Amino acid sequence: MNLNRSFLWLALAWMVIQSPRLMACATCYGQTDSKLAEGMNWGILTLMIIVYGVLLGIAGFFGYIIYRSNRLAAAQAAAQENDKATPSD
Repeated sequence: MNLNRSFLWLALAWMVIQSPRLMACATCYGQTDSKLAEGMNWGILTLMIIVYGVLLGIAGFFGYIIYRSNRLAAAQAAAQENDKATPSD
């Protein structure tokens, strides 16, 4: 138990001392013009395009459902008006 606690304190102290290096990435800390940073930026852009594309597709689908529902409701209302306007024999 004492050895585990000592190891935990040692690991915590090491993380506090090394925290700037542990939290650094090529974009925020270091060479921003390196190939690694450029690749990461392209990866982020690609993921954003894919995620936003999927979200726009979902939003478009629900927009189409709403449009179609309104069009169907209008057609049914017009058919009911036609039925009321024409006298039945």
